[in-house]
Amino acid sequence: MCGIIGYVGARPCKELVLSGLEHLEYRGYDSSGLVLVGEHGLDRARAVGPVKALRAVAGGVSETATAGMGHTRWATHGGVEERNAHPFLSEDGRFAVLMNGIFENYIDLRAQVTAKGHTLTSDTDTEALVHMIEEEYDGDIAETCRRIFPRLEGHFAFLAMAIDEPDRIVAARLAWPPLVVGRGEGENYIASFTPAFLEQTRMIQIVDESELVIVTADNVEFRAIADGSPREHEIERADDSIEVAAKGGYESFMLKEIHEQPTAIADTIAERFHHGELHLDGFGLSDDDLREINRVLIVGCGTALHSGLVGRYLIEEWGGVATEADVASEWRYRNGVFDPKTLVLAISQSGETADTLAAMQIAKERGARVVAVTNIMGSAIARAADGVLYTRAGLEIGVAASKTFTAQVTLMTLIALHLGAVRGHLSPEDVALIGGELRELPDLVQQLLDDKELDAQLDMLADRFCHDRFFLYLGRHLGLPICQEGALKLKEISYIPTDAYAAGEMKHGPIALLGEDTPVVAVATDSHVFEKMASNLEEVRARGAHVIAVATAGNTSIEAHAEHVLYVPRTRPELQPILAVIPLQLLAYKITGRLGLDVDRPRNLAKTVTVE
Repeated sequence: MCGIIGYVGARPCKELVLSGLEHLEYRGYDSSGLVLVGEHGLDRARAVGPVKALRAVAGGVSETATAGMGHTRWATHGGVEERNAHPFLSEDGRFAVLMNGIFENYIDLRAQVTAKGHTLTSDTDTEALVHMIEEEYDGDIAETCRRIFPRLEGHFAFLAMAIDEPDRIVAARLAWPPLVVGRGEGENYIASFTPAFLEQTRMIQIVDESELVIVTADNVEFRAIADGSPREHEIERADDSIEVAAKGGYESFMLKEIHEQPTAIADTIAERFHHGELHLDGFGLSDDDLREINRVLIVGCGTALHSGLVGRYLIEEWGGVATEADVASEWRYRNGVFDPKTLVLAISQSGETADTLAAMQIAKERGARVVAVTNIMGSAIARAADGVLYTRAGLEIGVAASKTFTAQVTLMTLIALHLGAVRGHLSPEDVALIGGELRELPDLVQQLLDDKELDAQLDMLADRFCHDRFFLYLGRHLGLPICQEGALKLKEISYIPTDAYAAGEMKHGPIALLGEDTPVVAVATDSHVFEKMASNLEEVRARGAHVIAVATAGNTSIEAHAEHVLYVPRTRPELQPILAVIPLQLLAYKITGRLGLDVDRPRNLAKTVTVE
């Protein structure tokens, strides 16, 4: 997730671009850059860190330029270095591009431009595009981009400029990354979100998928990518509040981030599973090393641990290796036994979690191989590990994790697939089949988020149960860590006490908590333990509790065991966790809203826990 802005008009635009980037900094701050049409060509400045670092180095960039574009980066491909910062220039300096999103076939694209003699200066997926434009430019930057567009696979929005056409910016998008035009008098803007230009204009046009946009000072032209035919868009008025605009029209950052999960999942998969093949670079261990592994330990805290618990089941199932998952803050004080055949997976969204960092350092000291799973490039955990695998959820502002959790589960699924393939427990056909279904998950999550019937059900449940003072969550197998995550979401933002248990353990104590009005939330998606789960729910109902079940679409038998059923789309059981958690996130969100609490800033909590 990155922030992009372009301007064409009559005013000097350096400050307009810099100010726009500052309003987009919530979308990423690993690096930033701008390019302006100067008197002698394209003027560029880039810097690692937030936009204030860019301001410090942009003094030499044209003060009179009236066309330009800028970028603030959340790193996905390539480390946090100036050479990986956008915008990218062609070797002849005549073209510039920047992008939000991912080219899934970037390895092929980079190979193609290298084979034609171009020198790549970054590790990014984006840079190949500027060399493709340089190679094929015929005097019309818009038509050149339109011809190239079908060769780009993934989900992205990009801006491009040519010095030979200094009065225009061309933009295009595919799939989820947004683009919006800001219409002014004798000037126009294009950006990833409206906060970039709301101080200048509130008149907007939304760019559709697979659409090309040509922005000049006096006009904005929309064309279909397929045939170049013109398209019309109404001009609308945006909300006056920059804070509201930063939330993308959602009432909170948490709700916005829940709805960003299709993109986060897709970005995390991207080129790692492409055209039926799995490529999981970053392990820091060779395939031979992974074949020698005889034990896997997963450590994390809170939500990260819950994603690790999902990973534990999948690694055992597909990788055929003994796996355990433990709370980092507890494990670090155990006398853990390790050898070089132990693989430790340390999960931390921030990459700075003190307990997880301490646990992985101990594991390394005792001879284990440590791989970090994190969302932040260059973080402490990334630096300390033997290998790093990055989720690509983008910046998460809400304290309660949502999209970072599903991105972590997605990456744990890829890790399990990789171990299964390398260790011979999964055939190439198995990997292709499972990976293909995994790539369908972003669309299934989007389908779930767009489900108006589900939304109405959740509203009804929130109204009915928001004043209850205890919730019990029950699950089995892969449903258990999802229950633990759902219970955590409810308790941390609504302050309602919750407990999550393995359903089979209920009669060993927790059943004593049940009364006639107790809401019990159960994950009962299709699996080999479904019948066992149904039996447990009958025990719950016999005590008069209200059962709210998350179940797989089409399995109406669950309705005999639950008062309320929240259906999620059908996929293979091993992939159900990513879908099953969505209704639980939304239920917690809606209950908290009924209580009038701030979902983005729950009391006593911080986004990153850097102390013990």
